[in-house]
Amino acid sequence: MPSPANLSTPLGDKTYYPLDSLGKDLRSLPYSVKVLLESCLRAHDGRVVTDEHIAALANFDARNVGEQEIPFTPGRVVLQDFTGVPAVVDLAAMRSAMARLGGDVRKVNPLVPCDLVIDHSVQVDAFNREDALQINEKYEFERNRERYEFLKWGQSAFDNFRVVPPATGIVHQVNLEYLAKVVWEKDGVLFPDSLVGTDSHTTMINGLGVVGWGVGGIEAEAVMLGQPIYMLIPEVVGFKMTGRLPEGSTATDLVLVVTEMLRKHGVVGKFVEFYGSGMDSMPVATRATIANMAPEYGATIGFFPVDAATLTYMRLTGRDEALIETVEAYYKAQGMWRDESYPIVYSSSLELDLGTVGTSLAGPKRPQDRIALGDMKDAWPATLAASRPPAGDGAVAVLEDRAVATNYEGAAFDLSDGDVVIAAITSCTNTSNPNVMIGAGLLAKKAREKGLQRKPWVKTSLAPGSTVVTRYLESAGLIEPLEELGFHLVGYGCTTCIGNSGPLPDAISKSIHEGDLTVCSVLSGNRNFEGRINPDIRANYLASPPLVVAYAIAGRVEIDLTTEPLGTDLQGNPVYLRDVWPSEAEIEAEITKSVTREAFLQQYANVFEGSDEWKAIETTGSGLYNWSPDSTYIQEPPFFLGLSTNPDPIKSIENARCLVYVGDSVTTDHISPAGSIKVDSPAGQYLIERGVEPIHFNSYGSRRGNDRVMTRGTFANVRVRNKLAPGTEGGLTTDFTDAKVKSIYEAAQSYKENGTSLIVLAGKDYGMGSSRDWAAKGTLLLGIKAVIAESYERIHRSNLVGMGVLPLTFVEGQNAQFLGLDGTETFSIAVDNGVRPKQIIKVTAQKHDGATVEFDTICRIDTPVEVDYYRHGGILNMVLRRMA
Repeated sequence: MPSPANLSTPLGDKTYYPLDSLGKDLRSLPYSVKVLLESCLRAHDGRVVTDEHIAALANFDARNVGEQEIPFTPGRVVLQDFTGVPAVVDLAAMRSAMARLGGDVRKVNPLVPCDLVIDHSVQVDAFNREDALQINEKYEFERNRERYEFLKWGQSAFDNFRVVPPATGIVHQVNLEYLAKVVWEKDGVLFPDSLVGTDSHTTMINGLGVVGWGVGGIEAEAVMLGQPIYMLIPEVVGFKMTGRLPEGSTATDLVLVVTEMLRKHGVVGKFVEFYGSGMDSMPVATRATIANMAPEYGATIGFFPVDAATLTYMRLTGRDEALIETVEAYYKAQGMWRDESYPIVYSSSLELDLGTVGTSLAGPKRPQDRIALGDMKDAWPATLAASRPPAGDGAVAVLEDRAVATNYEGAAFDLSDGDVVIAAITSCTNTSNPNVMIGAGLLAKKAREKGLQRKPWVKTSLAPGSTVVTRYLESAGLIEPLEELGFHLVGYGCTTCIGNSGPLPDAISKSIHEGDLTVCSVLSGNRNFEGRINPDIRANYLASPPLVVAYAIAGRVEIDLTTEPLGTDLQGNPVYLRDVWPSEAEIEAEITKSVTREAFLQQYANVFEGSDEWKAIETTGSGLYNWSPDSTYIQEPPFFLGLSTNPDPIKSIENARCLVYVGDSVTTDHISPAGSIKVDSPAGQYLIERGVEPIHFNSYGSRRGNDRVMTRGTFANVRVRNKLAPGTEGGLTTDFTDAKVKSIYEAAQSYKENGTSLIVLAGKDYGMGSSRDWAAKGTLLLGIKAVIAESYERIHRSNLVGMGVLPLTFVEGQNAQFLGLDGTETFSIAVDNGVRPKQIIKVTAQKHDGATVEFDTICRIDTPVEVDYYRHGGILNMVLRRMA
């Protein structure tokens, strides 16, 4: 294999592994595949990375990719605290297990750089008041101090592990603005910056030319411990962009069009790579907005190659000039600098003229369901009808808007179907983009000049993705008009987009329930799955920050903002959206003046120091974590208790019962515990039994370090519709041991006492959504041995295997309904120690009358290394055994 070559850079004389030393013309190779190739070239050892792996990538045939597996070794790992806490809990538990096995606990340590950004713990309790930020931060520390003590312990106990404290920003925005280097260096060797993260929106960094994507916490922990990611060489879809965005259209509008197009095209498990003349004028902030939503359009990554825009952004955000010049020198030397003259061949292609992009939103519950702004009013009746239960006896549902007389903060009004009760500028998708943030501020300023105000029933919030955003909004004089419309700063973190919207005011919530109203949220986020944003809200719409401000003023979605007025000015004249929408020239002038390199340098100068509250947290300094049996936040998980040095042989699954039977598009939000903890839920009762008052329940996400809480919350989403408990919503099922409908957790415990294995039956796209490791961990801990679905989203399938749960798919053209299964059967699955990737596995379902249904399934253990994971009962079990 080729040897490294020398490269003279402003950082000094370095070495690198040149792709052209392979002696092949690689100009037709997609840029993202070149990153995978460089990783294999650099890590080549003849054992883990072989000549065959390198040849497979160098000879990449986009039109006939095949199913060749390769190992990819990312350069680093990023974590957020919801998914990062359980990852560190697992590492701490592995150290405890290593001690029990008599091994060296220091072997359990990250071998690659890992950064954890605490960004998911702040909740919007206080809003529309000057001290909202301080109040929410106070609550955050009160609720999460135990978790923060644990993370501080991890920072001191593990090498290669840094923690960015609370109130700094959202992990993906901090990664984009500060952590990413585009070129990484180790022992004098330069290589492309690459990473995996424990959040599916890790892909945001693709906008900077960095290959990275979201993985489950299980896979991330394996990478932290030096394991490569084994993956099939992906198809690469080329997305050509031409022209320029028209006046009035935003990056958010563009990404909603891109998401719609790519979902229709079908890109699950594929790389998407953007190219074309439209890239020439597209800044990194817009590219990052598009890359961020790769999980929403289903791709593994949405990649923008390194070019001059990359360097411009690096200079703006305060990166060192020597690094910036080294990035240019390295990528040009490697033939990885974007060059539109390269004849790149893609597996398939799409094309978009940016000039055709208009203003739009997406909803009410899927990011790919785009609605043009002018169509929102006409779309509402169908949305309202779908939100109501069907009328019985063939009766037609009554669709008139319902209304409830409401009094709140001195205002009297009717709260109605279609009213916007949350308007949130939130999520790294858009708060990383100065164009839309300045645009929102300018729209607020123009609206206030005309005397417009938010409607009193709207809960408004501004949660920037980094402190830099506040600095440039202040510099532009736009904080005050935003606050006058209720958009006070509520925190720096991922708030409404992940369900940390906080409770609605009691009066508003009471009216919603009294009238069984279908009310709405409008947010500048990337996710709007049902039950995610707020349990009181049934319809959620993604929109640009300026539109969020507009809908806070309008107060309802059943309005055509292209023709109807937002409100009236001080003279009683109608004010239309077009009257307050800022021009592109106005936005660009303000960006030039207010968004400066100095702002980034100042805000990130002491990024790891944190507040006085963070500094005051003390740690033990011990290499082993002292587990407290009384903790309701951090518990040693059972994954490694009683672990033997060798795994038991794989055996068939006999006489299993179905615990959960669901339809299509069940997301990890439905499976994984998320959002608020209900008092009457198994998790709520567990906490009450341990002396935790409901006001201190916090969220499921904040308690991910406690498997006792999380297992009780698995499948407990308020919108889960389990066909084994027809006519219900929420985590209920029929327990076939006594034929009673009860919580899924209670039923699972009943089956466990009887020694009964469990399965899940599901439809298409099972597990779509965020890379929630607890969707797989909770599945395992409920006693579920296998899932049989029509298809899976990439990360959840991988996570199931990584926890030792068997994922199976029905063969083409079949599903549970086709086979006449209703979930009441007992299931036997003929899997054994010789299991192979993607083999056919026979399943026998026996009905209560003795009749049997035999059918074939496809084993979705996709690669040989995944067979090893499954054989060991999970990836971490395998790694721990090998370490010991």
